[in-house]
Amino acid sequence: MDGKARYLDNILIERLWRSLKYECVYLHAWETGSQAKAGVGRWITFYNYQRPYAAHGGQPSAVVYFNATETDQQVRAVA
Repeated sequence: MDGKARYLDNILIERLWRSLKYECVYLHAWETGSQAKAGVGRWITFYNYQRPYAAHGGQPSAVVYFNATETDQQVRAVA
């Protein structure tokens, strides 16, 4: 990127970090790094595959992404 629209990327990643901290990290008192890694991994899986998003019509982001990917592949196959 050239920097002009970089703030748009920052908004998305800052939102992700905020959600991770408030919905996962601050709610657990892990004793080891491996426990923290596993807990954060579970939360990221939940965030992508189960958590509904109003902007996606209540669907998880992974469902929207994979449906769009399949549609793109079908369009390429027809073209």
